[in-house]
Amino acid sequence: MHKRTKIKIAIFVLLVGMACMFTAVVTDHWAVLSPQVNKVNETCEAAHFGLWRLCKKYIYISSENFEQGHGCGPISLPGEENCTYFSHFTPGQDAAIFEYKTQKEYNISAAAISIFSLAFIILGSLCLMGSCTGKGKGRDYLLKPAGMFFAFAGLCAFISLEVMRQSVKRMIESKDTIWIEYYYAWSFACACTGFVLLFLTGIALLILSMPQMPRNPWETCMDAEAEQAE
Repeated sequence: MHKRTKIKIAIFVLLVGMACMFTAVVTDHWAVLSPQVNKVNETCEAAHFGLWRLCKKYIYISSENFEQGHGCGPISLPGEENCTYFSHFTPGQDAAIFEYKTQKEYNISAAAISIFSLAFIILGSLCLMGSCTGKGKGRDYLLKPAGMFFAFAGLCAFISLEVMRQSVKRMIESKDTIWIEYYYAWSFACACTGFVLLFLTGIALLILSMPQMPRNPWETCMDAEAEQAE
């Protein structure tokens, strides 16, 4: 396969990875938390959250949806939803059900790292645009920083994922927690996909930008001898 064709495929994969990462950053379905439900025909309070805000959903549990020992939900059931940005939390309101201080610290860290990931994506995209519009050696030269920036973006995405995972784990393992069930939702899956595509394709782009090694190791020696003879 021709080198330029490989680069075009890598660019397409990077576009998919960037779309997944942007979707993950701006949506609120990284994790879903559910408290225990003990009675039928009552309203319970489930929650889902992302990097920027918490959404609480009040779900009515009928006899058809009730399962003994299970949590509130599924979250797809109809119900009134109320979303609050983390910076607007007041300890008296949301601390009791969401461990305000701990969760806010974790989410600020995860959000800040995700911003670095987006910044690396933007820098990589600029280098990629310069490579596509450039000519000669300058075209391949810009692929090297582009590959590095995309690989760094993938690493930042991974760190953000791990911080979010530790956040959920700490809440669930807390002695005072009201949550008995949790799972990672589609925003988390988008971030995982973005991490894999950005990191691996960034490395691939970096490799493609390297000078091609001679198929025959004697080619380099023969070229050197010819230059000396001249």
